[in-house]
Amino acid sequence: MGMLPGGYWDASGRLHREFELATLTGREEELLAQARQPQTATLVTEVLSRCVSRLGDVAPVTPEVARQLLVADRQYLLLRLREATFGALVRANLRCPWPSCGEQVSIDFSVTDVPVEEAPHRAPAHTMTVSAEAAGDPDGIEVTFRLPNGSDQEDLSALVTANEAEALTRLLSRCVQRIGTHSPPTPEQVAALSTLARSEIEERMHQLAPKVEQNMEATCSECGRGFAAPFDIHRFFLGELRTDRDLLYQEVHYLAYHYHWSEQEIMSMPRDRRRTYIDVLADAIEVMNSGS
Repeated sequence: MGMLPGGYWDASGRLHREFELATLTGREEELLAQARQPQTATLVTEVLSRCVSRLGDVAPVTPEVARQLLVADRQYLLLRLREATFGALVRANLRCPWPSCGEQVSIDFSVTDVPVEEAPHRAPAHTMTVSAEAAGDPDGIEVTFRLPNGSDQEDLSALVTANEAEALTRLLSRCVQRIGTHSPPTPEQVAALSTLARSEIEERMHQLAPKVEQNMEATCSECGRGFAAPFDIHRFFLGELRTDRDLLYQEVHYLAYHYHWSEQEIMSMPRDRRRTYIDVLADAIEVMNSGS
């Protein structure tokens, strides 16, 4: 059980922050291990809808609810799933960025140490006044927007790779709900905002959004100097599961061969339970082979 740094607003305007996670089973491990860009956001939605068993009073958590979660809330839930699946300790190998060093180093940290910043003001939508200079109007102009969510990630992930500037324009078109008296504004009206107006809106979004830090402070064991190590939660979590995909299938084969369980039965087990049966089976086989 935990609390989202942001929260989910339902159709009636109620905020839901408390969540419960179900255990990641072999099916979710397999699904995530197959993740490829630009499908990552879609697969994260699917996994969260399977593994978040409750969100406040919302149960079950459907894919549509998972899509409406704020970006940082989705990242936070992945961190908690990572902790439940692999434990809190993270070990990463990377190269020291200092030009005079450049040595390969290993850093350890706990996912519980990843800084998480709660939303300073929770609301389904936020209103600000764009400055007079940015609006080209002595009174400025009021703008209402929502914060980016998983649905935006899904729809824009491919475009981000191809054209980041266009993706940012599309994101504003999706998130801005009112410009002055225009509610909702057309994509053309959003695109017509000045560069300064867009910058002010984006900065206000950043200020109001909850955050999960994706840079960890690290120290090079070779040169002793500190540096910021990037920690892409999606890429790291999916990378761990992708590395373990072959091992997952080996475990399924091993248990199916000895216990004659179906693939469906084995894949529905959480990792800890699979490993427990494998350990018990390995001990039993060792005793049989030793003739004891």
